[in-house]
Amino acid sequence: MFRPKALGGALTALATIASGVFLAAAVSTSPAVAAGTGTGYLHTSGNQIVDSTGATVRLTGINWFGMETDNKTFHGLWSSNPWRGQLDTMARLGYNTLRVPYSNDALKPGATASGINDFVNPDLIGLSPLQILDKVIDYAGSKGMRIILDRHRPTAAGQSPLWYTSTVSEATWINDWKMLAQRYAGNPTVIGADLHNEPHAEGTNPAATGACWGCGDTTRDWRLAAERAGNAILGVQPNWLIFVEGVSCPSGGLSNVWDGDTSNDEDCGWWGGNLSKAGQFPVRLNVANRLVYSPHEYATSVYRQTWFDAPDYPANMPAIWDKYFGYLYKQNIAPIMMGEFGSTLVDPKDKVWLEKLMAYTGTGVTGMSFTYWSWNPNSGDTGGIALDDWTTINTAKQAILQPYLIAPSGGGTGGPPTGGPTDPPAGACTATYRQVNAWQGGFQGELTVKNTGSGAVNPWSVTWSWPSGVTLGSGWNATVTQSGTTVTAAAPSHAPSLPAGGSVTVGFTANGTASAPGTVKLSGASC
Repeated sequence: MFRPKALGGALTALATIASGVFLAAAVSTSPAVAAGTGTGYLHTSGNQIVDSTGATVRLTGINWFGMETDNKTFHGLWSSNPWRGQLDTMARLGYNTLRVPYSNDALKPGATASGINDFVNPDLIGLSPLQILDKVIDYAGSKGMRIILDRHRPTAAGQSPLWYTSTVSEATWINDWKMLAQRYAGNPTVIGADLHNEPHAEGTNPAATGACWGCGDTTRDWRLAAERAGNAILGVQPNWLIFVEGVSCPSGGLSNVWDGDTSNDEDCGWWGGNLSKAGQFPVRLNVANRLVYSPHEYATSVYRQTWFDAPDYPANMPAIWDKYFGYLYKQNIAPIMMGEFGSTLVDPKDKVWLEKLMAYTGTGVTGMSFTYWSWNPNSGDTGGIALDDWTTINTAKQAILQPYLIAPSGGGTGGPPTGGPTDPPAGACTATYRQVNAWQGGFQGELTVKNTGSGAVNPWSVTWSWPSGVTLGSGWNATVTQSGTTVTAAAPSHAPSLPAGGSVTVGFTANGTASAPGTVKLSGASC
């Protein structure tokens, strides 16, 4: 069935609050060295993704869309939350991979990005869409995250059933992929190419004109097109993974469900979600151990498929997933990376669906990989992990995903501190400050406060002192008040109590100073 998609080396001062002792440390910018995402480039082994050392890697990521739209860059850059702050939150929550949808329009010479709040993102002023992407990739890599590039649309106008249109040829599609592979060659943060988003049926059987699988028609057979593009990319960058989505209907045409004749009807699924013929007609790549199948799977907030109303729902779902894509994983044919799945969770059935789906992917590092749709709150059919302020988190969704997330190094709050007392006192806190950006006339910073004690802390606050002449913009994930040159950041309204082991990150933008200080002093704290 069809799926109607909406738009689509800083210095750090580390302070122990209770003692006021300060230590300086360098921030590593080496990409992709995290335990959560492995070391070096990735490849496949049976149904697993492994790193350059052979260690198993599970990609537990999220989509951040916008580069495929008229804005030609990430959405939410118009918000008060700086772009780095948004990536920080993703990594801290446990998303170790970022899937980046784009359209070929964003790659054109002279393409311009729009919808950017220059005050909170001054470092993006005047940059092209690709230059902004470069910065996101570099910063994500410094946090141990991986990047998957997703050709989401030929143009910003919308998705297409086939990988080419009357205005964007197959040659353009492949050449743009080769350009991206060359641009990021040697950077293992970028791990691969999701060749084309959601190939799907068009027309009705037998007059099918949409993407088919294994039909042999070179103008419509998505499996053959994926081979052509995948091999062209591997000719430029043999270290990349090639992510291949499914189709909706293997024949490329919608079933004739209205004509009363079911003899030529077939089993159709989500756009990009049907890999039922991949076992019989596998994608053949010239470089071994590079293929990952990437189905899409959605809930009733996108379309009310018949299986959601079956008497045995949700017990019927694992067999459906087995049929469409799970068999590839269970039979050790290839890894699965669900490129998109999501829901508004408005319908109670959707919560059950998401819980059942996550359990189906398996726990631990050997489970199926995934990138949730989406970070963006402005996805019309699913909403996002971020709420409308692009800062606050949808805790209901996050709670279901959290047990399956494997955070990148430096992204999560981590485990309990080592070398400390076995029974820490209640209310013991540490704070880590980081300068994340600087420019002529200002800087951005963030402070993560962690409760290392055995009991909850309520209330808590942190106070900094800044040089005169500095004004601060609104912080994210906190309420910030200013008095003279002293700024106090109180606990967010949605988390007045900081539980044992919990942490909160406060970010801010400062303007009015000729240069950012190398270190920042904590002048006082209450925790």
